[in-house]
Amino acid sequence: MQCNWNDQSKRGVVSRQRIFPLRRKSIALGFCTIVLLALTGCAVGPDFVRPDPPAVDRYVPEEQTLIIVPVNGQAQHFALDAEVVANWWRLFKSPKLDALVQEAISHNKSLQAAQASLQRSQENLRAGYGIFYPQVDLAAGLSRQRFSAARFGSPASSIFNLLTMSTTVSYALDVFGGQRRAVEGLGAQRDFQHYTVLAAYLTLSGNIVNTVIARAAYAAQIAATQQLIEIQQEQVAITGTQVKAGIAAYANEVDLKAKLAALQATLAPLEQKLSQAEHLLSTLTGYAPGERALPPVDLDEIVLPADLPVSLPSKLVRQRPDILAAEATVHENSANIGVATAELLPSFTLSGTYGQNTRNLMDVFMSSGNFWSVGANIVAPLFHGGTSWLHRKAAIAAYRQSLANYKQTALDALAQVADILLALEHDAEALRSYAQQLDLTQESMRLAQTNYQAGLVNYSYVLSIQSQFFQAKLAYLQVQAQRLQDTAALFVALGGGWWNDGKQEESLLKPEVFVNFRP
Repeated sequence: MQCNWNDQSKRGVVSRQRIFPLRRKSIALGFCTIVLLALTGCAVGPDFVRPDPPAVDRYVPEEQTLIIVPVNGQAQHFALDAEVVANWWRLFKSPKLDALVQEAISHNKSLQAAQASLQRSQENLRAGYGIFYPQVDLAAGLSRQRFSAARFGSPASSIFNLLTMSTTVSYALDVFGGQRRAVEGLGAQRDFQHYTVLAAYLTLSGNIVNTVIARAAYAAQIAATQQLIEIQQEQVAITGTQVKAGIAAYANEVDLKAKLAALQATLAPLEQKLSQAEHLLSTLTGYAPGERALPPVDLDEIVLPADLPVSLPSKLVRQRPDILAAEATVHENSANIGVATAELLPSFTLSGTYGQNTRNLMDVFMSSGNFWSVGANIVAPLFHGGTSWLHRKAAIAAYRQSLANYKQTALDALAQVADILLALEHDAEALRSYAQQLDLTQESMRLAQTNYQAGLVNYSYVLSIQSQFFQAKLAYLQVQAQRLQDTAALFVALGGGWWNDGKQEESLLKPEVFVNFRP
């Protein structure tokens, strides 16, 4: 019905009595609609969809066939789409190596820092969920006041005490899902730190294995070099005697001394590398280099794993922590688009306040001092100089950047696995050649000793053949260590198998050191 406000007063009153209930119903209906949208409304911005895995099913072109040749009866085989075992370093069957890895997991400071960062992101996520609950605040104030008598037309001023106590309840209606997107971004940050911990764990275990192998190889090379130096010194001494006897040229002695000096010069760098490896092992396991002596590990104690898993590229992107961390960054930036979009739209807040004003503490519960208020607030952006719109465009650009970084991270991972697969093949070929050289020089050394005992050759010839043998042994040790390290690198490049050991993952993500910590 229409109302003519120029009619008689009575008719106007009647009309208002009929119209105001309709307005109240409309207001109530609008309020309920806002609440319903806040509880069930869709969040603005794109819903995150995981990037598609690579379409390829191979790491190397089809014309490249991956075959590892056997060396000294040791053969390695690639098992396509086989699972990567957890605690993969135990495949090297070295108890000392396993003990060092376990010790590093318990005491490494970088891993503990990553765990603390994860705990921080978890607490931030829990704090973010608080936005979905009403915010309740209690306020109390006590003051002594004097008001101006002239202000109120009174001849005398008054001094009094004023006690104010109030409770305020406010609730932000997440109508357009901006807060939900913000919490979604916090969840993505938590996921990023989750995979950062796993990446630190994987890197740590790989570094321990590599360092133990390098340390053992340096020790073996030092021992072989010292034996070679002793042979060279013997050759120099014999040649010096021959020079004095006039049966050898002095130039021969000078040449041997130069070779001996060059060989002795290689010993110091090897010893330095050995010390550096020991210091690195100490720090990785959480100790100062001078705090303790590490147990020696012989290179022959480390067994070469025979069966090597090769995950499909589509699985690799779902199990490598660095790729999953990059994916979490994409998720966070996707959620940030929704947050920035919500800034362009109105925001709604419900609030209520109830309190008491009194001049006497004893009258705090008197109804005469009660006050209250209930209301709804809406804020709609009109003009901010394009700031909110540009924030949204920046969020979209950040999403595109993170998506490109994710794809590049996945490509780098595929290339790393391909490099290692070919490196293992080449390591085996190189080791077979050096093994043949070592066997031949060893046979030559045996024949030389036999001929020397028969008087067919002099002792200098025997020493020369022994020198060739130890030089071949040095080259063999280097390739042997490289093959072991490349094998370890393959397990690391495939993700380390952390997903196959739920207990290990749980202990990494919830360490006791933080559960029991008290500031």
